[in-house]
Parts: sequence; C-alpha cells; structure tokens
Amino acid sequence: MDKQELIYLVFGGVIILALIFDLGLLSKKNQKITLKTALVQTVFWVALSFAFCAFIWWENDGGSAKKDAISYISAYLLEWSLSIDNIFVFIIIFSFFKVKEVNYSRVLLLGILMAIVFRIIFIALGSQLVAGFSWVMYFFGIFLIFTGIKMFSSNEDDDFNPETNWAYKLLVKLIRTTNEEPNGHFIIKKDGKTFFTTLTMVVVMLGLIDIVFAVDSIPAVFSVIPDPSKKMLIYSSNIFAVLGLRSLFFLLRGAASKFDYLQEGIALVLLFIGVKMLLPMLGYIGVNEKYLRLPEWASLAVIVVCIFGSIVYSIYHQKEGSPEDFIAQEESIK
Repeated sequence: MDKQELIYLVFGGVIILALIFDLGLLSKKNQKITLKTALVQTVFWVALSFAFCAFIWWENDGGSAKKDAISYISAYLLEWSLSIDNIFVFIIIFSFFKVKEVNYSRVLLLGILMAIVFRIIFIALGSQLVAGFSWVMYFFGIFLIFTGIKMFSSNEDDDFNPETNWAYKLLVKLIRTTNEEPNGHFIIKKDGKTFFTTLTMVVVMLGLIDIVFAVDSIPAVFSVIPDPSKKMLIYSSNIFAVLGLRSLFFLLRGAASKFDYLQEGIALVLLFIGVKMLLPMLGYIGVNEKYLRLPEWASLAVIVVCIFGSIVYSIYHQKEGSPEDFIAQEESIK
C-alpha cells in the first residue's frame, strides 16, 4: 500500500467513525439539538478537520508537507465560510416547509450526505478538466469575479424564495407530494398511492441547491489547490466543511441574521481568488512569472481576514431592516 492509498483509507475510516460517533453519541433521533450539543459537535468536526490536516503534514515528507497543510487549511476555511452562507438558505427552507425542530437533525444529515455525493462528482470532473485543459482555470477565475461582483450588488429583493426556486418546481413536477403533516415520515400511503412528504422535499432540495453552491465553491477551491493530482486535499477539505455544516446550523440559526456583512466578506474572497487565477495571463504580455506567484499563506491570510473580519464587523454594525432571528420566526409560527 503506497502513501496515497493509505491517506485515502484513513480519510474514509475517519469519516465513517466520525459519523457513527456523531449520530450515536452526540445526536439522538427525534431529539432537539441544544446550543450546548451544537457547540460540542462543531468543536468536534473542526478539531477532526485540523487533526486530519496534521496527519497530512506528518505523512508528507519534505518541503511539500507545509505547503499541503496550508493549502488544506485555506481550502477548508474557504469551504467553511461558503457553508455558512448555505445556512441562510437552509433556514428559509425549514421555515417555508414548517419542519418541526425534532426532525431538523435527520433531515439535515440526509441532505448533506446527498450534497457530498454531488461534491465528489464535481471535484472529479473539475480535476479532469483542469488536468486536460489548463485554460479552464482562467474560465474559473472570470466566473468567480463575476460571482463576487454579483454578491456585492445583490439586495434584499434577491433573497431566496423556495416557492419560485428551480429545485422546488422540478420536484413538484416529478414526484407526487402532499402537504399533510409528515410526523417524521418521508413517505405516506393514501388510497393505495404513495406520496412524498414535505420532509422528502426538504432533503432533496438541500441536496439539489448545494449544486448551486458547489458551482461557486469548487472553482474557488481549485484556486487554492490548483494541482489536480492533489485531489485528496480538495476532497477532504470540502467534505469536512460540509459534514460540519449540520452542527453549525444548530449553533448559528439563532444568530444567522446578525451576520449582515458576511456576504460582502465572501464576495471579497471570491474576487481575490478570481483575480489570483487570472494573474498567469499577464505572462503573455511579458510580465515576469515570479511576480505572478502568490505564496500559499497569502490566500490563507486573505480568507481569514475577509471572513472573520466581516463576521466581527457584522456583530457591531447591523444593517437597518435586518430580518428577525430564525428562532423568533419559529415561535411566531407556533
């Protein structure tokens, strides 16, 4: 067994054991997740992510060890920050379908596992494209700059609306659904016919909507780890960030509306990495290549400053007309 196979084996084993531990000890079926439990779960997933980073550093010899570790952390923090943006959409979907709190954990887990499958497919396809066509990185850079500008120019009128979303419309057309109270069930049989409940709708929507987020995040992570042979770093940083999304949802759902400027912070990151991906193009007009290469720590520094800076700024500068917290919305529904 070579070193690469060992890393893949360890990664797969860690994910399986972590899920068993998370579901078996930290979560129980049909039980509300408290803030304390969510904090423990979040610390668990973050610590596990950094422990795997330490393992990568230990396994890789020579000068590449530090470079790979920094690239992994940068990609993880980038995906983690983009995952926080996902939480806002998850909150709206849960509120729209009036999902009971006791069902949150199970629905989120199934939706996130579905999203992981899509991420693996996108990363595999992206790696093949980058390996076969180097110019694809320029396309990714232009796309990320466009996305960053669009995020800056978006306003409250552009908020996510489940009823008009493409995933919702697609599901309504393809499957037989019912608005009847699911009582924890994903399928209900009535008059000899099978109906999918709102819980099924939520699970599938979470998975499908992650495709939209993956369209942004996968090109972004290739800017941090451009070498297609480093797929393990891309897979692990992506999957660890997505798996920690469930606990992060319970930790932040009561304060999600407080992060008013997080979108601007993410937009700055996307603009930075988009420009970074386009820098090599300057080589075609005679700019010395050594001036076009940014060290790995530079990307990490920009991601940390923009994301955590926007969160801190949001805490002390809340926008006027910000929506009420999700927990308050839940209470009003009840």
